[in-house]
Amino acid sequence: MTLSAKMINSLRIPGFLAGTAVRALAVGALVVSIGACTHHRHQVKKKLHEAAVLAPSKVTTIGVNAYLWRATLDTLSFMPLLQTDSNGGVIVTDWYANPKNPGERVKVTVSILDQDLRADAVRVVASRQVLQHGDVWIDAPVEAATVQKLEDVILTRARDLRRRTIRG
Repeated sequence: MTLSAKMINSLRIPGFLAGTAVRALAVGALVVSIGACTHHRHQVKKKLHEAAVLAPSKVTTIGVNAYLWRATLDTLSFMPLLQTDSNGGVIVTDWYANPKNPGERVKVTVSILDQDLRADAVRVVASRQVLQHGDVWIDAPVEAATVQKLEDVILTRARDLRRRTIRG
């Protein structure tokens, strides 16, 4: 709000005092507006901090949750990868035979089903074969505990990656 010369004269304030009054009003208005900006800036910083704490559970720059994706790749790094689709959230390994037990091999498919870091956002399917008669691979059952353990390892790794990201 500005005061016109007519308004100042109507107040019957001498020229020097009128200029001082205008300056005082201008400074007062400036202080109020700066205070409002500072308050607004504080609110924005607070919201950004809250978002930084909450948002990392939903990092999806690749189509699926990035923590689950990275954790799955880390967990399966000892196995040869056959197919990866970061947009669809699917990782398929090739057959892997443990050098300590060459008569058995395993193949794993991991699907990341959600953009959030949640326990039900990852599904593991494993296939197992055993070698019979020296040259024929026969399908064999995979224990449910094995699949569950693999899912738990992936989820634990994903949570660790998220914690490290939050701490910076």
